Amino acid sequence: MKRSVLLGLFVTASLMASTSFAAEDLCAVNLKTIENAKTQIPPEMTEQVMDSVKQAKADHAKGTKQGTDDCIAETTQTIQAIQKSSDGGKQ
Repeated sequence: MKRSVLLGLFVTASLMASTSFAAEDLCAVNLKTIENAKTQIPPEMTEQVMDSVKQAKADHAKGTKQGTDDCIAETTQTIQAIQKSSDGGKQ
């Protein structure tokens, strides 16, 4: 029984910890996605995208949950804008 309890605690702790790491990873993944999409960014959006990346990196550098959430929100919006522009504005 002691092993079951310890295993349960370990699994619970792992799941709780993985959500915070996943959020930080999502921010980094989104930044990498934007970096990889640079060839698809229309010239008129380049400055906007660079400003967005700069803001996202600043948010991520705060090292707080709010900063990570802000980074994810910023990068997600930028990725959507890039996708929308590459689709010709279609959804």
